[in-house]
Amino acid sequence: MKKTVRGFVLVLTLLLLTAVIGGSFYMLDYSLAPDEHRADTARCFRKLFVKYPETRPWVDSLRQKDALRDTFVVMPGSGERHHALYVNNGSNKTALVLHGWRRCSVDFLFLARLYEQDLGYNVVVPDFHAHGLSEGDMIQMGWLDRKDMLHWLSIFQTDTMVVHGVSMGGATTMMMSAEEYLEGIKDIRFVDDCGYTSVWDEFAGELREQFGLPTFPLMYTASLLCKLRYGWSFGEASALEEVRKSDRPMLFIHGDDDSFVPTDMVYRLYEAKPSKKELWIAEGAQHAVSYMNHKTEYVERVKNFLK
Repeated sequence: MKKTVRGFVLVLTLLLLTAVIGGSFYMLDYSLAPDEHRADTARCFRKLFVKYPETRPWVDSLRQKDALRDTFVVMPGSGERHHALYVNNGSNKTALVLHGWRRCSVDFLFLARLYEQDLGYNVVVPDFHAHGLSEGDMIQMGWLDRKDMLHWLSIFQTDTMVVHGVSMGGATTMMMSAEEYLEGIKDIRFVDDCGYTSVWDEFAGELREQFGLPTFPLMYTASLLCKLRYGWSFGEASALEEVRKSDRPMLFIHGDDDSFVPTDMVYRLYEAKPSKKELWIAEGAQHAVSYMNHKTEYVERVKNFLK
């Protein structure tokens, strides 16, 4: 009888272990796999013009002047070839606009238009690692990407700079905010639009909302697997911890009806930021649509923040 019980316990343990390991691989691949259509820029432009029709004449005008340029660079360390769209306005001010999860540079040209047309900035809109036309096999959720974005800043350095990111790009913006910057940059500011506190918090929330599962054990095993495979863990990829160390001006934007990156996250981020901070909660806005729902106020909020 005892042997039967021990055998049953052993089989059950092996089954549970197999389920956890399999679930960890599934969770990681589900969360970090790139969009299969990521390099279809024509498709992205069609979607952009439907969602933001005002961008079509602006893009057409830039193309006529050869002012919207595809730029490719090799990233230090990884040796990967990464892509960005660059709009040269002949200014001494440059905006780095950072897109969201499984999106691409083209998708966020509506924000590039805000900076180039309304504010007179040059604009750089990179494709993150494993997004758009940039090389890479797995999404990095902004944590390792922050180093790539610093490289883009160094390439297009001007006296005045702003980093403006949405969703994953917003988290990346905050993750960059405590880094050391080039001496030639006299003024650098940050705009976070609906970025998450940490990858751990975001994934744990989605695990609970989409699958009804607790954090233990899957979050722990998936995070360990991510560390072993890709060199970073969910817990260390924390915008919240980087914001605590940042002394540079930051504008936080978040919709009050955001359930994908819950609105309560922005209050924690704002509270953690030591000083030089502003907060705008966009009424009735769900995830990443604060600009779409409140275009005039969005532009004015950004413009006033950069004065």
